[in-house]
Amino acid sequence: MTQPRGSAAKSAALSAALSGAVDLSALKARAETAHRQPAPPAGPSGGDAPPPSAPGSSEAVIDVTEATFQAEVVERSLHQLVIVDLWAEWCGPCKQLSPVLERMAAESGGAWIVAKVDVDANPRIAQLFGAQSIPTIVAIGGGQPVDAFSGALPEPEIRKWINALLDALRDKLPAIREAEANGAGPVEEPEDPRFTEAEEAFERGDFAAAQAAYERILDVEPANELAKNALAQVKFTARAESADPEARAKADADPSDLAAQLDAADLEIAENNVEAGFKRLIDTVRRTAGEDRNKVREHLVALFDLFDPADDRVMKARRDLASALF
Repeated sequence: MTQPRGSAAKSAALSAALSGAVDLSALKARAETAHRQPAPPAGPSGGDAPPPSAPGSSEAVIDVTEATFQAEVVERSLHQLVIVDLWAEWCGPCKQLSPVLERMAAESGGAWIVAKVDVDANPRIAQLFGAQSIPTIVAIGGGQPVDAFSGALPEPEIRKWINALLDALRDKLPAIREAEANGAGPVEEPEDPRFTEAEEAFERGDFAAAQAAYERILDVEPANELAKNALAQVKFTARAESADPEARAKADADPSDLAAQLDAADLEIAENNVEAGFKRLIDTVRRTAGEDRNKVREHLVALFDLFDPADDRVMKARRDLASALF
């Protein structure tokens, strides 16, 4: 079953690509080269630029460049969790997400910090992490990327993600243990009974009750992204579980059977055969016209909403859909 787009799992592909695959030595080499260059001129005040903070500093938010990446991110991450915030001045969602991260880091008592990277000024860092969109948030622990997500998530979801990272890294990073000893460790967000009701209904397979619970949340909070994404997941799961198990055979035997094509695509997505599900519907769009074509297009677009917009499979399918339509 696919995960809600709004959850930390929405960037599983990005996380998997980072884990054990990103070679931070490229930035280290560049930083060492930069440090061998002549010192830059003094700033407007006439004094030297301040040196990077020492690893383990309690400063909650730092600005990082390609030259300081090794000291401020890689080496610091041997002591405490470092959350790299890839942002840009022109990025609207960044302006929503960054203050949340910064406030949470300040509340952590030094267990973790935010390392802000302006991708326009430091493009090689964004390239290193393969960031396809911003904001992209990368967790670095023990000198290596350990998890990541892209997009502006709701604060409760970010808090859960951070706490899970702290739990996983507690035995490795001294600053986390020290912060917890001082009473500033993970702070769980109070459970929202509205979401608890919806989640419990979903877990027991009562999709109608789960859908109604999420819709009640959205009636009061129309912009609640977590509820929107969860509702899309509930609708998809209910549809996929009720799909004709013979749909794929019927769809392959009769390409004009529209209902079978839709059910078959749902089954393929549910089994994580995402590319096949998208391709099936795009091929159906090419073969149809009028209301039938619009029905297939809407079904496909709803499937896109289950995934991170930056997912390579979604971006390719969107391009293919545009080609099929125009």
